[in-house]
Amino acid sequence: MEDYKKAYLAGGCFWGMEELFRARPGVKDTEVGYIGGENENPTYRYHPGHAEGIEITYAPLETSFRELLDYFFRIHDPTTVDKQGNDLGSSYRSAIFFQNEVEKKEAVEMITLVDRTNRWKGRVVTTLEPYTTFWPAEPEHQDYLVRNPNGYTCHFERFKEPFI
Repeated sequence: MEDYKKAYLAGGCFWGMEELFRARPGVKDTEVGYIGGENENPTYRYHPGHAEGIEITYAPLETSFRELLDYFFRIHDPTTVDKQGNDLGSSYRSAIFFQNEVEKKEAVEMITLVDRTNRWKGRVVTTLEPYTTFWPAEPEHQDYLVRNPNGYTCHFERFKEPFI
């Protein structure tokens, strides 16, 4: 059996990110939650400093961390600080939570590549933050757009063509 890996990304409201990533080839599971903040056991109502993030479980023989990052930069606006769609605040920041130096290096390379393409009007402001603890969100936030197909999301594929 293949070993799975996990990636941790934040790009605005976690509902839309989860919905799009769940359908990606090689993605085996997704979970929304809070990461990068100040308190233990954060909740939707109290998560100071935490980003609304997503934990992606993927099969590295079917997709790579780099391919996940490529898609990440196509489904949210990485050029806005603490903002996606109508959502404002550090909870909605664009961030990559790297688990090791290889992931950090790939993230830096991908940001450089995305900036070089000039597809976005501004420069990428996505932060690179060391992975800490991922706290799963409450059950009502998991698979939210599956249960509420007309629910709010600001995520969609802005570019069909990959950066890589």
